[in-house]
Amino acid sequence: MSIAVSPYGYTKSGAPVHLHRLRNANGMEVELMDYGATITAIRAPDRAGGIADIALGYDTLAQWERGSSYFGATVGRYGNRIAHGRFTLDGRAYQAPLNDGLHSLHGGEAGFDRRIWTARPFEAGNGAGVEFTCVSPDGEQGFPGALTSVVTFTLDDTNALAIAYRLTTDAPTVANLTNHTYFNLAGEGNGTILDHELRILAGRYTLTDAALIPTGELPVVTGTPMDFRQTTRIGARIDEKFPPLTAAGGYDHNYVLDGDGFRKIAEVREPASGRVMEVFTTEPGVQFYSGNFLCDEPGKAGHVYPYRGGFCLETQHFPDSPNHPSFPTTVLRPGETFESRTVYRFSTR
Repeated sequence: MSIAVSPYGYTKSGAPVHLHRLRNANGMEVELMDYGATITAIRAPDRAGGIADIALGYDTLAQWERGSSYFGATVGRYGNRIAHGRFTLDGRAYQAPLNDGLHSLHGGEAGFDRRIWTARPFEAGNGAGVEFTCVSPDGEQGFPGALTSVVTFTLDDTNALAIAYRLTTDAPTVANLTNHTYFNLAGEGNGTILDHELRILAGRYTLTDAALIPTGELPVVTGTPMDFRQTTRIGARIDEKFPPLTAAGGYDHNYVLDGDGFRKIAEVREPASGRVMEVFTTEPGVQFYSGNFLCDEPGKAGHVYPYRGGFCLETQHFPDSPNHPSFPTTVLRPGETFESRTVYRFSTR
């Protein structure tokens, strides 16, 4: 294992940002930057041993600052949506910024993806990684309590990238962090992801309205285009006239994962390269997003990312949970520590 740290540039406000490159014995590399605790690159082998970057992103820090797609970022305080940005906690009402039409998305207009995190590179066992820390003050983006978030990325020699989250607060709050990497296992900028083959171990999903806000219903996937319990090509049913798909312009839905504890919840295979990505998590949900809002966005190395040119599998608690008592709680109180773990493991077949 090796770790290399290098300057990456300066933000518009003049703050320095560093790039952390992790490399394992198999030649796999993961790059992360302090800005947004962001995955900027994942270079993984195909079945012939060829290496390609499979994470969408940009070449320069200025592009990351201008971007609005959350490529690779750690998003929070509240990943996904909160209806009208409003929630009530212990009888008190709170208002987050409305940055997605009439609703709040990924923590507001200046969420954790726009923060510079404190980075600590480390080596441990057969892995190496970076521990990122961010302290969000009471009232930031309308959320109560000072929230301390520690997010640790570790790459090991099994080609597994682990992301561990540890959150504490000094006052009652809500929190739901996730990572927003867009993957294309054929290589970033190499066409769409419609021929990728996907399996998600989930029998239900959170139904949403036209604005992608949960209604509270958890329909079964059986007999619908939402069913990925058997491996299915992403593009096989994506354009069917099924109301949840029509409303989202494709897949952009939280799946209610089967089981609990740390378990395998998804697998994606790209037939041409043979790359396989397995996903494991302790979280109750995963947002499967098929890149419906990508529209010829300039990316790395002169590439232009087409409509549905990347997909996300964002492990999480459910969207709008503060307004749905029946959903797994996202409330965190003083003296408690929220911990979760997600692993993306890469191989070939």
